[in-house]
Parts: sequence; C-alpha cells; structure tokens
Amino acid sequence: MDEVFAHLAVDFPHALFLRVEAEEQPEISEAYGVTAVPYFVFCKEGKPVDTLEGANPASLANKVAKLAGPANVAESAAPASLGVAAGPAVLEKGNPEEPRCGFSRKVVDILKQEGVEFGSFDILTDNEVREGLKKFSNWPTFPQLYCKGELLGGCDIVIAMHESGELKDVMKEHNIPLRQQGSKIEEPVISESANEQSTEAIGLTEAQKARLESLTNSNSVMIFIKGSPEEPKCGFSGKVVHILKQEKIPFSSFDILTDDEVRQGLKVLSNWPSYPQVYIKGELVGGSDVVMEMHKSGELKKVLTEKGIIQQESLEDRLKALISSSPVMLFMKGNPDNPRCGFSSEVVNALRGAGISFGSFDILSDEEVRQGLKTYSNWPTFPQLYYKSELMGGCDIVLELKKSGELKATLSE
Repeated sequence: MDEVFAHLAVDFPHALFLRVEAEEQPEISEAYGVTAVPYFVFCKEGKPVDTLEGANPASLANKVAKLAGPANVAESAAPASLGVAAGPAVLEKGNPEEPRCGFSRKVVDILKQEGVEFGSFDILTDNEVREGLKKFSNWPTFPQLYCKGELLGGCDIVIAMHESGELKDVMKEHNIPLRQQGSKIEEPVISESANEQSTEAIGLTEAQKARLESLTNSNSVMIFIKGSPEEPKCGFSGKVVHILKQEKIPFSSFDILTDDEVRQGLKVLSNWPSYPQVYIKGELVGGSDVVMEMHKSGELKKVLTEKGIIQQESLEDRLKALISSSPVMLFMKGNPDNPRCGFSSEVVNALRGAGISFGSFDILSDEEVRQGLKTYSNWPTFPQLYYKSELMGGCDIVLELKKSGELKATLSE
C-alpha cells in the first residue's frame, strides 16, 4: 500500500498526502479513531469526510479521486465528466444527425436499429477531451461506445456484438429500455424541396448496390475522387491523395467524374453527399476533413494498423519520425505554453528569446516515447533538443549556448 499511496501522491499533486506511524503518534491515532492499520483518513477543509480501513488499493484510489477531483486530462475526459454516463453514450466524430466519419455513422445506425436511446459527444469539438479519452479508456480510436460509464468498444466490436445479439443482452443487463424497431437499419431519408431532386428518392437496384459494394471493396484502401491521384481535379481530392502518399499507404482510386451512376449511387449507399470519399475495407471513413484530422492526430495510421493494412511502426521508426518532424525539435515535459518542469521552461524561453521556431513533443503523454528516447539517444533526462535529427543536448547545453551567444547560430547552420 505504501507504493500505491506514493503513486497517488504523484497523480494528485494538488492534494496533500501525509503518512503517520500509528504507534509513534498515539495522540493522532486516538484523535482519528485508528484501531488497525493501514487506516486512511480523508479530510476536506481540515475536517474528516471519509475513512478507509485495510489494504484495498482500488477503494483507496476511488476515494482519493472522488475527493481530490480528476488527476489529469484523461480523468477529466471520463464519460461521467461529459454528462453522458447515465446510460449508453457514443463518443464520436460529429453528432447522431450528422456523423463526420463512416465508423461513427455505423455505430449510430446500429444503436438506432436496436432501439437504444443514447447520448453523444462530438470529440471534434474538444481536442483535450479527445486525447484524454484515449488515455482514460486505453482505446486509441473513435467512435467509442460506453454504457453507464463502462467502455464497450469501437466500431468493429459494436458490429460484432450487434450481429451476435450480445449488444441487446448487454443493454438489458444494464436495465436500458429498448424501443421496438424493425429488423433492418433504415436507410437515411433526406427531405426533398421543390427545386431539389433527392438522390435518396431514386433508390438503388440490387445490381447497382452490388456494383458499388464491389468497388468500395476492390482494395483495402479505396478512394473515390475527382480526377486521378496523378491529376486530381479538385483541391480536396488532392489533399487526400497527398496524405495517403505521405503516410506511404497503398490505395486504389476511382474517378467519379467518369461515371455519374457511381457518383450519385455512392451518395445514397453511404449517405455521404460529397467527394472525395475514403473507404477502408469497404467501410466509409469520411471525406477530406475527416482524413486530414485523422492524419493530424495519428489516428489514421492506428486504424490502418488495427485493420492489418499496414504493419505496426517500430519504436525506432516512430522516434526517428518524431525527431525529424521539425528542423528544431524539443522533447519536453508539457508543451511550450504550459511547461511541466523548470528545465523545460528554461529551454522554451531560451529558444523563444532567440527567435527560433521549433516543434515539440510532450513526453509525459507517451511513456513509450519517453523511455525509448533515453535509449535511442543515450541521454537519460529531459528536455532533449534536436537539430536536423541530431541531439544537441539538454537544458545545461542550451543555456550554455544561449550564454555564449551561439544558440541561434548553432540552430541555423
């Protein structure tokens, strides 16, 4: 329990943790009614509000968290803190009426088919919550489905639970009422106006649907764009092609300008009104905005790895990519606007004072990177500053270069 107690003291730095030897401080033991050890007393504003007797790490952690509040971003991103923990909740891209990716749309459709009333939170509106949820649930992608605060899983798991009937059973176990629904997911209906013809109203024949599904499944990654990868006919298509090539992701493409039946039919099949459209193993991921966001957050590569389309990047390759992501790259505790240690703060101030642009990575957000860098560069502490992928050193070296007036010249050679 000593180790648990010590870890909690680190995780909740704004709370005061005191350790008392019961036999050596009998007056304190008597004051708090201690008759057996370990014994924990929780105080607020100087008054005891709760106690715990015995070695129970889980209870201790829960009581500390309840009293001291979220320990970090991950805890503050818990479903309960988002106001969606009372029942089923989807943490998704977009909202149930307008999902911003195909995986989110699929989960929403399944819940509607099952007759499940659910809450939702758009993770695109709050990046802090988005990143915190990944840590809170140890689940790297979205959407995420929760039931009464408990993670059920992502899109693939929800689909599997739906097909096996397990999803309905889980809802019943949690006393979630289900509305009576039809046996099939209803196709979304878009209202028609007098001056607008709805492609939804046309419908799809079985032959058309089979052709479209064959096209979307013709490669593990399939993009439907205007033009070709070599000559995109619109900026959005060009951006998606550029991202896939940059990530070295193998893909096939279809020029929707050459076949209007495919162009209009995909809008109906996937209920997605614009192009480009990106599919992974036949499932719509989304358009250019969604792909750009997934690329920026690293989620695109994670999804492709999970699907077995690309091999998992080795730690060494990942470190090399991070180090080379900016000519001047700082690995620090926290971020430049909110350093989490004095040494990191001093290096940030030195670089900014010299007018040097730099990238940064918060090593507190990724323990694998933190430990890996120590071995990779044979440098045991942080911050670490790199220039053109070469380690310059830590805080002392940066401050020495600043003092001698050589910092800017050294990082501009």
